Amino acid sequence: MSRQQTADSRRQGFFRSRWVDAPDGAEELDPAQLAPGFRAGGAHCGLKGGGETDVAVLACDAESVDSAVLLTRNAAAAAPVRLCRDDLDQGGVRAVVVNSGNANAATGRQGYRDALTMQMAGADALGVEPETVAVAETGVIGVPLEIAPVIDGIRSAGGALSPGGGGEFTRAIMTTDRGPKHCTLRAGGVTVSAQAKGAGMIEPGFATMLCFVQTDARVSDPEAELRRAVAGSFERITVDGQMSTNDTVILQATGAAGEPLLPGLLDAVLLQLALEVVADGEGAERVGRVEVTRAANAGEAERVARAVANSPLVKTALTGRDANWGRIAQAAGMALAGVAIDEPGPHSIDFEELGADVAEAEIGITLGRGDASAHVYFSDLTHEYIRINAEYTT
Repeated sequence: MSRQQTADSRRQGFFRSRWVDAPDGAEELDPAQLAPGFRAGGAHCGLKGGGETDVAVLACDAESVDSAVLLTRNAAAAAPVRLCRDDLDQGGVRAVVVNSGNANAATGRQGYRDALTMQMAGADALGVEPETVAVAETGVIGVPLEIAPVIDGIRSAGGALSPGGGGEFTRAIMTTDRGPKHCTLRAGGVTVSAQAKGAGMIEPGFATMLCFVQTDARVSDPEAELRRAVAGSFERITVDGQMSTNDTVILQATGAAGEPLLPGLLDAVLLQLALEVVADGEGAERVGRVEVTRAANAGEAERVARAVANSPLVKTALTGRDANWGRIAQAAGMALAGVAIDEPGPHSIDFEELGADVAEAEIGITLGRGDASAHVYFSDLTHEYIRINAEYTT
């Protein structure tokens, strides 16, 4: 089985990594099926070549919805991010319009006007108020958006929404992704569905990607629930240490099921998608998890874990399955430069085969300085990452 076939077969069902714990009794549904009360679809407008879909629309049929929106902290935030900050009812998001192929970032005042035009087009297509329509975009930075075909795409997608349209929606938001990232789980009488994209420019502030989550659960504090789940998933990953201009995560909850979220359900869904982003890192072949324990404080543990996860030397060693502890010790020591400590240890490095050429690596580092700990999931670094990014706009 080829690497692409392995990746595709993993995406046919729940990504059962040893690091994901779904609640007992959780039922995996068709990932294209949205939570009850939601519809989605996609259309082609020409931003991506080859006739690929590149405009997506997601709508909530319930008139009352509780929602939360998390956005990138990048100072060069894209127009859609600024719109979601300033011109969106973040607690009452009824719909989302998305385009791929153009990030609408570093595009000035016209870019912001284009994002507002997308918001208005979504509102018109769905019959909702403009301030309830979120806008997200992803793709090349610094290129003006061709807004007219995007509006046509929003109208087309908005007129062909379906409860089983999660697959079309997910494919329409992909850029360098090798395959769709979406899942739907049911547990405790409620359903959670989610769609994500992301493969490069990945590093918290909560990781460079788009993610849309829908549920019929009753969620009393959507922002708190989303922040907590993101803290254990998208805030824990890195591909290349680069923070995006377009990060967006949106949670919509209708409460129609009359039941709260089962503990661990949202966490499992978001961690699955976060690990899919890492596994699909541009050119990635392997996934690693580095855990730092007995650090002096949480900041120190986080600093060491990220230094190891983002080290090109460690990442290339992961590619070659070379358990080179010296590279890990160097990266940990670099993060603690100027601090007088004994060398990091004891340590562990472990690989678990997942398929023909897919592996998870577990790296453990003990500092012996306190009781704090942190972990980060990361991808390896291959020749393919260089090729993809060297040719991205050519």
